[in-house]
Amino acid sequence: MGKRSMFYTAALSILLSIGVTTHISADEKKAISDEVQEIEVKDGKTQPVFSYDEAIKEKVFIETSIDSDGDGKLDRVHADIIRPKETEEGLKVPVIYEMSPYRAGLNPIDFHDVDVPLHPADHRKASSSNKMRLTENQETNTAGPSEPSFPGYYDDYFVPRGYAVVLAESLGSGLSNGCATSGGENETLGTKAVIDWLNGRAKAYDSDGNIVEASWSTGSTGMIGISYNGTLPNAAAATGVDGLETIVPIAAISSWYDYYRANGAVVAPGGYQGEDTDVLAKAVTTRENSEMCDKTLQEIELLQDRETGDYNNFWDERNYVKDAQNVKASVFAVHGLNDWNVKMQHLSQWWEALGQGNVDRKLWLHQYGHGNPYSIRNEEWLNTLNRWFDHELYNINNGIMDEPMVDIQREDGSWKTYDSWPDKNAKDISLYFQKDGALQVKPMKGKNKSGNSFIDSPLRKASELAANPETEHENRLAFQTEELMMPARLSGTPEMSIRASIDKPAANLTALLVDYAPDGSFEIVTRGWLDPQNRHSVSKSHRLTPGKEYKFNWGMQPDDYIFEKQHRIGVVVMGSDYNYTIRPEAGTKITVDPVRSKLVLPIVGGKKIIE
Repeated sequence: MGKRSMFYTAALSILLSIGVTTHISADEKKAISDEVQEIEVKDGKTQPVFSYDEAIKEKVFIETSIDSDGDGKLDRVHADIIRPKETEEGLKVPVIYEMSPYRAGLNPIDFHDVDVPLHPADHRKASSSNKMRLTENQETNTAGPSEPSFPGYYDDYFVPRGYAVVLAESLGSGLSNGCATSGGENETLGTKAVIDWLNGRAKAYDSDGNIVEASWSTGSTGMIGISYNGTLPNAAAATGVDGLETIVPIAAISSWYDYYRANGAVVAPGGYQGEDTDVLAKAVTTRENSEMCDKTLQEIELLQDRETGDYNNFWDERNYVKDAQNVKASVFAVHGLNDWNVKMQHLSQWWEALGQGNVDRKLWLHQYGHGNPYSIRNEEWLNTLNRWFDHELYNINNGIMDEPMVDIQREDGSWKTYDSWPDKNAKDISLYFQKDGALQVKPMKGKNKSGNSFIDSPLRKASELAANPETEHENRLAFQTEELMMPARLSGTPEMSIRASIDKPAANLTALLVDYAPDGSFEIVTRGWLDPQNRHSVSKSHRLTPGKEYKFNWGMQPDDYIFEKQHRIGVVVMGSDYNYTIRPEAGTKITVDPVRSKLVLPIVGGKKIIE
């Protein structure tokens, strides 16, 4: 650990000289002992000068503004806090805060059956037919106290550098009460309540019921987390809550509809076929007297609407992108280019919306899946995170905002910096289907009266259907370019546009973007899904007329990928996607008109790269 400062006034002058705002009033300064350790800054970063072993640990229960379990009492969020011992002597520190529904583990999970028929839209049904009888709420939570727990690296890294760390349990989980709702408004307000308490706007209690104040907090708060834990920072930031200065969402959801649905199709997060909001909410409802939430869980199962997959008020409540204009916090986002759990669309649409609001932003995109940058780029991650929080929470002028905005790990494992994402030099190019399986920048001439047909086979996996594109296959259509004369970098969202007829009133449509190597190997780069009944809107299904030709447009998951020289860009059109969509009975026939069908790719450099 570093030296203790001998005089507070000397420490203060040093802090001011390096551009640190202390957030401490004149009266508070007088109350701080000359012997109290202050932060030390070197090379633009706070240094580990506080004792972790002597840090203060406490447990609090923070009162929210909602009663989501209907027991007549406002929900309370349980939080464990660790802070430098000097905060008992007048030192005020900012907070690094993580909210999680996972701290108490998970309940056993029962997934939905996905080997079921699809549901043709029937708008003759009255809306009242979807009502169901719900059970009454029961007893309140009586969970008792336990010792504060700090299992992560946030505490042992940042507490010595002059931060408090708050690890809280989301509503319905662990020692918090209320109900879990898979991203619903109550979870957002529960997350926000912690920030309000840190800024003196909410009440908190210890295990004995005594009021506890965060008098040690400057109020400046940064949120961080991975997956669900990274999603709640997005939710909190979208409220515009004062005191939340920055968020670091890692592999985070921006709209829950896009986690469990895609263009009207019911889809799964990668590796979890049959999961949905009700499944997740049941899994994380680990509070005592969990039966208090039975009614809420039944409502979730009803309102998520697995039959149509349509966007509705339930999903709108869980859409943080629509409220991005409220975000005042800066954002350092991290996402995996191969994350098929929380897919790239979540990052892409959130990132774009933040840009429209001129939010200060930084982005890392890596080549892994649903992962933690701590395990991917450890030293650089800790260094960057240290500088980011120091800049945002201590106002240390360390130049981090003058660096390139975007870091992308390329396919060979190296890291490159860019000024924007998607790359501002990416131009949309159209690649047109040809009857012989070619994919060209020039449209196919003439007419194709019969079209190209395939039969949906839901039990065949995408990896099987993407292989051997030159060979005809009854269960898919495959198209590919000539060998590339130079590398082609995709940066953004591929779009599909096809004319097709379907011989059933309901079906799945899936598109795969594939990189075909000269040696015959291939990689599925990205993919996208559509419920053809949602061809006009994600909010309302329209039954298909069997045999009638329609135009279908849908996007794949965004990506940043380099197709190497001599490789071919391919697209595979198929029906159901075994690992992601509902898997109805096989046999649906889909006929595509290649003359009026195309793939649109955002390629850095535009058409000249492909021609």
